[in-house]
Amino acid sequence: MTSTPIADLWPTLPGGADARPEAAYRLLQAAVESFAERGFHATTTRDIATAAGMSPAALYIHYPSKAALLAEISRAGHAATLELVRTAAAGEGDPVTRMRCLVEEFTTWHARARTVGRVVNYELHALPQDAYGVVAALRLDIEREVSALIEAGVTAGAFEVAEVRTAARAVTSLGIDVSRWYTDRSSETPQELGRRYGELVLRMLGAPGAAR
Repeated sequence: MTSTPIADLWPTLPGGADARPEAAYRLLQAAVESFAERGFHATTTRDIATAAGMSPAALYIHYPSKAALLAEISRAGHAATLELVRTAAAGEGDPVTRMRCLVEEFTTWHARARTVGRVVNYELHALPQDAYGVVAALRLDIEREVSALIEAGVTAGAFEVAEVRTAARAVTSLGIDVSRWYTDRSSETPQELGRRYGELVLRMLGAPGAAR
């Protein structure tokens, strides 16, 4: 399955050096694929280590548990989408233009990085309490960014919604769900789907002149 390499979700050190050892990236990639295929609770540390071409003992050199792997994957995945949302929301143009860009980028990311997207959005219940708190804060920040952009559109007379927070949750839910069903056999590319969802969201928000 084509998807975003797990290393793309983590920063690199100055000069282009990886911020983590190559073995850690292999474990993260293997954990993403294993959690997506089996679910967190049905995945063992042996499953992850074997998929990474390592022994179970070697896994513990980098991560104390499979829960620690899930926590790092979830935090990084949400941080990546928050950065994407913030960049689009702060971009050039009126609220309609920025919302279109935000939805296109958000949807494209969840289609292209669908394996990561499934894990970070549908295994939240498996996170340890402290890790869940970190991820919940990131999710709230994403919702706030989208809500603020909708509010700006309402103030400018570009959007007409009954309740901003509900509309923001609907906008993000549409993009997140793409990671659940999108496959290589889908009829549209991630970018094409992003454009279609951009139009869909503008209609949903009551933007004047949105394609119908």
